[in-house]
Amino acid sequence: MSRFCRITGTGSYLPPRRLTNADLAAELAVKGIETSDEWIVERTGIRARHFADEGVGSSDLAAQAGLRALEAAGITAADVDLIIVATSTPDMVFPSTATMVQHKIGAAGCPAFDVQAVCTGFIYGLSVAHAMLQAGSARRALVIGAEVFSRILDFKDRTTCVLFGDGAGAVVLELADAPGILATDLHADGRHRDILCVPGHVSGGSVLGDPVLKMDGQAVFKLAVGVLEETARTSLAKAGLNEGDIDWLIPHQANIRIMQSTARKLKLPLEKVVVTVDQHGNTSAASIPLALDLAVRDGRIVRGQTLMLEGVGGGFTWGSVLLRY
Repeated sequence: MSRFCRITGTGSYLPPRRLTNADLAAELAVKGIETSDEWIVERTGIRARHFADEGVGSSDLAAQAGLRALEAAGITAADVDLIIVATSTPDMVFPSTATMVQHKIGAAGCPAFDVQAVCTGFIYGLSVAHAMLQAGSARRALVIGAEVFSRILDFKDRTTCVLFGDGAGAVVLELADAPGILATDLHADGRHRDILCVPGHVSGGSVLGDPVLKMDGQAVFKLAVGVLEETARTSLAKAGLNEGDIDWLIPHQANIRIMQSTARKLKLPLEKVVVTVDQHGNTSAASIPLALDLAVRDGRIVRGQTLMLEGVGGGFTWGSVLLRY
């Protein structure tokens, strides 16, 4: 017996504090770091981002996004029997952010765990939820991507600190009578782990190594544009579809140049790409569900359309989910 899965609700949440490039440039100038709106926009396409206030963690953002997704799906937390949170910025070493979200939304008893695949985290989490629902382990899953990357940025490094923002996005995935998720494709290659990483860890009550983000931007760009085309084509092939069948491409929102390059390789007009990087920056695991929710709520995405979700991130990880909304 086939078990189909479809997204029945989406939700997102951005912390209230919004910083334009000019706002961030002014803050950095106080520290002796020079940058400008023009410099950031030209290289990344980013114009603004949101930062969480002190004391606000990934679980807080995730819970808000999750509750909005539950409301959109017309269910309550009691109806959820699986919670997966994709994050690289957990509230604690343990327990998982997912268990904290479970408590904050008023759920209890169902399995709840985190997935760590950095910017590909939501794609990994959605794929795992899909597999678990197909296997009969659950009927309704809440899958969330949530990050507070502002906590791990080096504000003396203008090449990275201008790129990232905080936020959360969520979907409810349920068993269905007709196909929703059509294909998934996941990959990783640890040989490239050093090009995007936070090389610090806790030991003996102290931080060992460097606890802020490090990135080789050129290396990331070169790898990203290749693997994003590859994974998209793999998912299309698995579903027996081609590029022309894609109604919307929803890529990880890292850099407008990477997104434009991917669209060209897939022969998709930019009008079919959901872009939020200009207003959100790179929110890592939150970026794809944030973009999805925005496009659903503003009416661009409607039922029956075919969506290509794809991500690439530290690890080096990459993957895609092809679905009919």
